[in-house]
Amino acid sequence: MSGRLLIRGGRLVDPSQDLDGHYDLLLAGGVVARIAESIDAGEAGDGVEVIDAGGLVVTPGLIDIHVHLREPGQEYKEDIESGTRAAAAGGFTAVACMANTRPVNDGRAVTRHIVEQARKFGFARVYPVGAISKRMEGKELAEFGEMVRAGAVGVSDDGLPVANAELMRRAFLYARHFDIPVIQHAEDLDLTGKGVMHEGEWSTRLGLPGIPSLAEDVVVQRDLLLAEETGGRYHVQHLSSRRSLDLIREARRRGVRVTCEVSPHHLLLCDEDVHRSSFDTSTKMKPPLRSAEDREALMEGLLDGSIDVIASDHAPHHPDEKDVEFSTAPYGILGLETTVSLCLDRLVRPGKLSLSRLVALLSTSAAAVMGLPGGSLAEGQPADVTLLDLEKAVRVDAASFQSKSRNSPFDGWELVGAPAGTIVDGRPIHL
Repeated sequence: MSGRLLIRGGRLVDPSQDLDGHYDLLLAGGVVARIAESIDAGEAGDGVEVIDAGGLVVTPGLIDIHVHLREPGQEYKEDIESGTRAAAAGGFTAVACMANTRPVNDGRAVTRHIVEQARKFGFARVYPVGAISKRMEGKELAEFGEMVRAGAVGVSDDGLPVANAELMRRAFLYARHFDIPVIQHAEDLDLTGKGVMHEGEWSTRLGLPGIPSLAEDVVVQRDLLLAEETGGRYHVQHLSSRRSLDLIREARRRGVRVTCEVSPHHLLLCDEDVHRSSFDTSTKMKPPLRSAEDREALMEGLLDGSIDVIASDHAPHHPDEKDVEFSTAPYGILGLETTVSLCLDRLVRPGKLSLSRLVALLSTSAAAVMGLPGGSLAEGQPADVTLLDLEKAVRVDAASFQSKSRNSPFDGWELVGAPAGTIVDGRPIHL
């Protein structure tokens, strides 16, 4: 924890307080100490460090609630050090990491290892998400209580769905004791079959086996009924289907406690991009890139508030694993170092989304969905801050990423708008 830090002259955007204007921000003792139109360095106290944020946007620290850090067990793809460096480079002060490590994070020991490793490096806060089932086998509930006590903030078998309805029902009931969300990778594996891309016109044209949207929809519908029956907190990961979004809207009208997230690739790409990229395996992920109609429905969900969070689903893979034919490549792409620029350039700059709404999706609402500290610059809140430069031109260069991996379909894209810095616990992060 640093001493006192004064951020002056920036445009402060904080949806939690409905603020969007020029304010000075004082951080002290690891929390937000004061916001005012002007704070003199003298009145901020002796030894205060001053950051000139003129021309920049100052926001609550951005939070990515869906990343794969791969540690323990697959450090050749990513580890906690490289993953949190990537987070800081991408403008994120905190991430929630999934449980599909090796061994699976289904107990106190792995959760504690992740927390301790994150503290060691300090580039971003890390909040582990524990597994729903032991070894992610979908047969027996993991020990939610011991994982929560060690630092877990939710449970998910992400990478795999919980197929057993009774196990999912008991997960909702058990999670209520700890007030944590049950987070689902919604996919019926029988409907997915051997599919490798969205089932539709382009899978037919390309001769690739398809994954129907129905594979997502039927699991979402089942889980919504279970959440309604149990009163549990349900969060749908990487939403991709128009019909699933409609099901969530309907469930909310009935009072179901459901939230959902969407990833930038599902907002900006569609199944035709598999063809446009000449079968680039960086366009292969789960859920797959859906139809253009699904993509437009997701954008409408952002605008009307039906979608709560933008999350990257950062899924690093070693280049050798992705440098194979499309049908055999692993699913997943990088996201930590591209999400902010993609959203600023393709959503905010053309006027599809307001800057305040984007900050809510990437910070304020993300904190609320997961029950995390932060997401606000109100006095007493954690001293986590992201600085944005809305006019900075960037070219996505996967070869220069802080991540160990390079699997990005956005490599080479020219964008305007980028992170300009992060501050965690009152400390400017230097990479």
